[in-house]
Amino acid sequence: MQTERGFTLIEIMIALVILTVVILGMATAAAQVVHVVTVTDRNTAAIQLADSRIEEIQLDPDYNGMDTTYVGTETNFPSLAGYIRQTQINHVGGLGQTTDYRKITVTVTGPGLTQPIKRTVTVAAP
Repeated sequence: MQTERGFTLIEIMIALVILTVVILGMATAAAQVVHVVTVTDRNTAAIQLADSRIEEIQLDPDYNGMDTTYVGTETNFPSLAGYIRQTQINHVGGLGQTTDYRKITVTVTGPGLTQPIKRTVTVAAP
């Protein structure tokens, strides 16, 4: 009697089901990785917008003109459509007082950000 070699139909079906589950799992994992990378890129862009404004203010030698130069809202970022950067400066103390510094807060909002990016720094009078 001759025995037949090969796989039965049930074995082939089970192998196809296992292969399908593995491929779908890999596709789901790849989609999650793409999502995480996209969110991270958006957060990084917002952090760079905030940090660049803070750095620009810190390097400006015009301490007394800070309020008029930097306070406000910006929306024109060609590579970051929809992003909004707000700069607030609170002056504490002043001329003739024991304290004279400015607390600068930069807030960036935009599409895809789970929460606004906020950076705060204190700049003392020269």
